[in-house]
Amino acid sequence: MEYWLPVVYMMIMGFALLVYVILDGYDLGVGMLLPLAEADEKDMMVASIGPFWDANETWIVLGVGVLLIAFPLAHGIILSQLYIPVTLMLMGLILRGVAFDLRVKAGDHRKGLWNSAFFAGSVLASVCQGWMLGAWVTGLQGGTVGLLFSALIAVALPALYLLLGCGWLLMKTEGALLEKAIRWARFVVWPMAAGLLLVSIATPLVSSAIAERWFSLPNMLLLAPIPLATAICLVLVFYLLAHPRLLREGLGWALFAATVLICLLATLGLAYSVFPDVIIGRLDIWESAASVDSLLFTLVGIVITLPVILFYTVYVYRVFHGRATALSYD
Repeated sequence: MEYWLPVVYMMIMGFALLVYVILDGYDLGVGMLLPLAEADEKDMMVASIGPFWDANETWIVLGVGVLLIAFPLAHGIILSQLYIPVTLMLMGLILRGVAFDLRVKAGDHRKGLWNSAFFAGSVLASVCQGWMLGAWVTGLQGGTVGLLFSALIAVALPALYLLLGCGWLLMKTEGALLEKAIRWARFVVWPMAAGLLLVSIATPLVSSAIAERWFSLPNMLLLAPIPLATAICLVLVFYLLAHPRLLREGLGWALFAATVLICLLATLGLAYSVFPDVIIGRLDIWESAASVDSLLFTLVGIVITLPVILFYTVYVYRVFHGRATALSYD
């Protein structure tokens, strides 16, 4: 029990953060695409994420909450080291929430201002999340190499979110906006793919612990399917974008699914590379875990809460499936 409880909590936390990256990733991507659209298209883009975007952020609350409850020592170190990007990310998310409501309630003459605020909040939150991920992969060591790596992921992660956003629009919109989403996806897929490649090359260079996992046997053989499957997903994305007729005929979901699968594969690879560390090279899950009694007590709440969140998420996406319709506040 003492051995497995931290593992269970680590899996729950990883699952929550992965779901967050996928779900809030696409609506952050849509927010970053907002300035490229016409006024009526902006309304349609907001309508496409309207029923979901706020609930999507529940998953990061769950993930960080599990970190605090299950691994309090790691929580204190991580948030202390990443105080500035965490604060800026929260400011970005708050700005998005305020802008989402006030873009309509403040009147047409202020809508442009709040559209810009929604865009700025989306960019700020995305870049900060990338920076935090990069800092965590380097073991929160800082230094020139760590800063450069964090900056690399601070660019790569928003590119991934942009592609998720394009895929979402391909599923939820039609007409001129769908055509624009295809063009945007053709543009962002290149920096996303380049960022993914550069991150894959740089990760073992900045972390000796990860390099040892990747390039030793039998780990190398066990990890080999992950880059192979990722390459297949990228080929599928490029193929669909090279044949836009398929996207117009309803295969936008395939591009979105391939991008989601890339997120899943990257998460599996990273989890395999760092386990059992919660701070790479410094602290593992057993060293930082709370007492067994505390973990058992809070597990009861998580067993109740997690299925409720999952049910609500599935229910909302089921109710609001299909193409988005024009905004109406009557």
